[in-house]
Amino acid sequence: MPKLKTNKGAAKRFKFTKTGKVKRKGAGKRHILTKKSSKRKRNLGKTKGVDGVGAKHLKMLMPYA
Repeated sequence: MPKLKTNKGAAKRFKFTKTGKVKRKGAGKRHILTKKSSKRKRNLGKTKGVDGVGAKHLKMLMPYA
């Protein structure tokens, strides 16, 4: 059986916690920030979780994470 390859794009965007949950960054904080409220921008910067089918798919993309 050959070794499995980690998807490098997914490895750069997602991290796993010790319990196996998937963390991700909020999208939409790169540009066009003047029209967004301070509260909205603050919450976009926080980490969020990935649940359900998305987390299962990421575990297949990153088999050694």
